Amino acid sequence: MLCFFFLHIFLDSKNQDKFLINVTAPGSLCVNCNEPFKDPVGKLPPPAIFDTGSGVHIDGEKASKAMKDIASLVNMMNESSASVSMGSVTGVVVKPKEKTDIEEVSFGYSSNSNIKIVEDRKSLDGFSRSVSITKEAFEKAYNLSNGSAFAGVFRFPNMSKDVNNSTVLHNEVVAIEMGCIINNLTDKINLNFLNVHKGGAIPSCQSWNGEGSQPNWTDYGCLTIVIGDNITCRCTHLTFFAVLMLPEFSNPVLLPFTVLLGISLLVCIVGRAVNQHFTVSLKAKSSNTTQILIQLFLSMFMLNITFLTNGWVASLQSPLGCQVMAAAMHYSMLATFTWFAVEAFHLCQQLYKSGSLPIPRYIMKVCIAGWVLPGTVVIILASLGKYGKQTIYTDGGKEVYMCWILDIDVHYIVNIGYYALVFLFTFTTFIVVLSWLVHLKSTKNKAQQQGTGTKDIVTVMGLCCLLGITWSFAFFANGVLKVPSFYIFTILNSFQGFFLFLYYYNTSRIIGETTKDNSTSSKSSTMSVTVTTLENPYFDLGQHHPGKPLPIKTNPQS
Repeated sequence: MLCFFFLHIFLDSKNQDKFLINVTAPGSLCVNCNEPFKDPVGKLPPPAIFDTGSGVHIDGEKASKAMKDIASLVNMMNESSASVSMGSVTGVVVKPKEKTDIEEVSFGYSSNSNIKIVEDRKSLDGFSRSVSITKEAFEKAYNLSNGSAFAGVFRFPNMSKDVNNSTVLHNEVVAIEMGCIINNLTDKINLNFLNVHKGGAIPSCQSWNGEGSQPNWTDYGCLTIVIGDNITCRCTHLTFFAVLMLPEFSNPVLLPFTVLLGISLLVCIVGRAVNQHFTVSLKAKSSNTTQILIQLFLSMFMLNITFLTNGWVASLQSPLGCQVMAAAMHYSMLATFTWFAVEAFHLCQQLYKSGSLPIPRYIMKVCIAGWVLPGTVVIILASLGKYGKQTIYTDGGKEVYMCWILDIDVHYIVNIGYYALVFLFTFTTFIVVLSWLVHLKSTKNKAQQQGTGTKDIVTVMGLCCLLGITWSFAFFANGVLKVPSFYIFTILNSFQGFFLFLYYYNTSRIIGETTKDNSTSSKSSTMSVTVTTLENPYFDLGQHHPGKPLPIKTNPQS
């Protein structure tokens, strides 16, 4: 640090041997006279040469191998930093000498400039593109590599396209290598892209694990923050990164209103069904099918109520309240998934020997499976502290708070993994039941088949909603299908309650009208009474076996 001092020496007229020294400094002190960024000191030999001339694409497999070979070159470094030039690919490697030297390191570059090492993050605004590797990442690398931590940032222009031929921002992929697998970072790395012309496209931060000759991009572990013309990628792991410019499907602002409207509609319909159930149950005992369906109604009702009130609880700034809300919402969702599986099991039980297979205390056992097992999972996760307040960034950069699971791995294993197993079972059941319905339809004569087109549609949609198959659209919420899948998922699940209500109405109407007709016939034996029965297309399916004629129902006369 350079400082300039002005010394004024005054001679005391009375005391010739005394001096007065006045030291002054300039108005602004030079705190750091060095430049905030610098070039790498040394130079490493290239592990490979890439030539992208004449539009040649870089092979993904070759790029991945070059990144793995960087670790062996770091042992040749005598300086704290070095540049690496591999033809069209350029990069910089930094290596702290001691563990006490480990600090956050940032790199900045522009389209036509080399990568600079930036010591002050505030100076990153001078670069159109920058990468910041956190201290936590260095400490993990230091512990995993036995005290030899380094970080390398490389630019790969004109990387080979993925199978979807996705558009990559600036046609450039950024690779970050530290010689070991770094993931689950709480202090995430940042990749910044300033003054980006989006051209109506939707930016999405994606990563690729380096496997295969073509990138397989995924948004797992990366958060995309778009503020104006600036894009920030916050990722929990280190690998190959790129910003994909996805085509705009529709106005994403409409999605929250669609979700709110759909869930509100579902809550109203489910609430109406539960109310009707208790009204009907006062007149006659409900069947096992109806009782199981009501349990599914209750779990869906709880899930939607907790979802609607989640944001309000998160805004209360109560950590305990947010944990309770997250646990309640998670319990409701797991219970809903479980009751989907119970519905599939009940259909299979109906198909097998016409449901005549006796299971002692059947309803009690399925209730234990539907309500107790999800509660056990939630209690374990709550004891491990996996619930809390989560921050979600919208496309406009706005922060939205939600009470949910904090660990992304727990979410994928417990929620996505569990529903995947449920989906395999329910979808298999759906195919079996649908094939059975097609067979039954083929046994009917033409007179019976007239006017059944609408009923067939309701039957299929009722089966899909009854078994929770409409939830499977969440699996396709990636890449260009992300926004369309959200809309399809929301719309179909909004009508889930409607079709389930029709299903419940048909099953409960049999009991209600039969009871009413029986009471009427007891009052007057001379009155002609017609007992109208509505055949539920997927209720007691096991009573009709292939190869046997479909029984024709007649109206009995008294």
